Amino acid sequence: MPSADAGRAVIVFDGVCVLCNGWVDFLLRHDRTGRYRFAAMQSESGRALLARHGLDPDDPASFLLLEYDAGPTPRASTDTDAIRRVLVGLGGGWKLAHAIALLPRGLRDAAYRWLARNRYRWFGRHDACALPAPEHRQRFL
Repeated sequence: MPSADAGRAVIVFDGVCVLCNGWVDFLLRHDRTGRYRFAAMQSESGRALLARHGLDPDDPASFLLLEYDAGPTPRASTDTDAIRRVLVGLGGGWKLAHAIALLPRGLRDAAYRWLARNRYRWFGRHDACALPAPEHRQRFL
């Protein structure tokens, strides 16, 4: 389980999803401060984090962000709220992602779930979780 390092966050993602792995690669390139760590939902730690926060580890339709900003209990966000908070957490111009909150949550989460249901068909699926590059290995749980 991750430690509660102030200012750090853990992203639980679908490790076999091509789109989700692209998202993680994007974050590794743009997260200059190393704020985000990652756990594939197929891993033991990813499954445990999902279950602990009321999400089904066998249903990879949700995106989970755990932010350790205020003590040992993380702030949990899912779906479009999680995506918005991740982008804002990158700092700089990414803070404009706050505008996502202007859309009604039901509408944006419905669009997210539609994409999540179709992502394997549209973007593909790996047979197994990809291994992180050696320079990023410490960022994965």
